[in-house]
Amino acid sequence: MKKKLHPALRPWLRDFNARAAYLAAMGFRQTPTNTREFLARLTARYVTKIPEIAEVRDDLAPTGAFSVPLRIYHPDPAEELPVLVFFHGGGHMCGSVTVYDPICRKLAAAAQHIVVSADYRLAPENPYPAGVDDALGVVRTVTDLLAERRVRFRNELSIAGDSAGGALCASVGRLMQFETGRRIKRQVLIYPSLDYTLSLPSVEENADGYMLQTAKVVWYMDNYFPRGVNRRDVSPLFGEFTDKLPETLVVTAGFCPLRDEGAAYCRKVQEVGVKARQLHFDNMIHAYLCMEDLVSDTCAETYEAVGAFLNGKEF
Repeated sequence: MKKKLHPALRPWLRDFNARAAYLAAMGFRQTPTNTREFLARLTARYVTKIPEIAEVRDDLAPTGAFSVPLRIYHPDPAEELPVLVFFHGGGHMCGSVTVYDPICRKLAAAAQHIVVSADYRLAPENPYPAGVDDALGVVRTVTDLLAERRVRFRNELSIAGDSAGGALCASVGRLMQFETGRRIKRQVLIYPSLDYTLSLPSVEENADGYMLQTAKVVWYMDNYFPRGVNRRDVSPLFGEFTDKLPETLVVTAGFCPLRDEGAAYCRKVQEVGVKARQLHFDNMIHAYLCMEDLVSDTCAETYEAVGAFLNGKEF
């Protein structure tokens, strides 16, 4: 049976593709600046129902040479809640704590976790492995920082991210599975980038017409990775999988070029005996959480499922 796009996405994609074709004919050139502007405008336009969170504060994670800016969302400061470190998407080149502020508020409200959103360094100014180093540094130090700031929290740490942020989560989980004394309980990977070789069928099947084109994914990666990096070796999909990995939820979209790598990663986690589940929306495109007003039903289902998973419940 042929999959069908969500009805609200059809006219939006028609207009988007027509505009993209017009700009291409006029000689439009992709740059980090206009890419960052697009994601910021998209999210601001279509994520408009923004919940109030009891306490929101900014801070810095002293992770080494670079202190990573953080925004901390505590939905109930009087309670000791679990901690969720969030890494935003944007192809390792765009996105920010500011752009993802409404999404982090929704995560904090849905999961009743303290959400710590990290403003990790971006390419091309800061290529790989700067973002991974920042992500690792935040996860390793976040509970110490919260204790120092006298934030009430439960000593239970999970991580989440969408797209490139999902890649950072999987990279952190991959590296920290061998560390003792610091455990990540759960990870949520939302339409994640996990195969930097782009070797699976959905990369070709969904190459054009669904906002995130495969050509743009290639452009992101060419800006992210310095020459000489073996992209297979650093792909989370091809890393070592052990039973020390976090319990995993992978969210995938039927019209996303990254769909198949998310599904393959979920299977590999299951094969080593770790609880993992794939939540698949056959009628969605990449980055749909940034388009909530168009697909509010799917976004509500996603937040509800993520909240249930992070609290160890079925959904």
